[in-house]
Amino acid sequence: MADKRVITTLESRVKQLLDDHKRLSEVARELTAEVAKLKAEKRALEEENKSLRTDLQRKELAEGLAGDSRNRDKARARVNRLMREVDKCIALLGGMEDEAARATMNEAK
Repeated sequence: MADKRVITTLESRVKQLLDDHKRLSEVARELTAEVAKLKAEKRALEEENKSLRTDLQRKELAEGLAGDSRNRDKARARVNRLMREVDKCIALLGGMEDEAARATMNEAK
């Protein structure tokens, strides 16, 4: 009799564990789907934020170049930064041209 009661109790506990496992597996699937959805939403918001920041910088630059005194310093600094970037690119291209000319000369020898 005691053995039967132990088996019955054990069966009910195993059944409860299986039910809990099914329920928790479904919750885990739902949470995984929600995480994926939230990551996609975060990515979209980050892209929108980046786009808005770029637009704001362009507008500030345009206002500064148009003569708006509060943005003039920012515009001047941005233009200077862009000019330095262009100068670096030109220097790199000049270096590449020099290397190409040297390689051509070496091949001719």
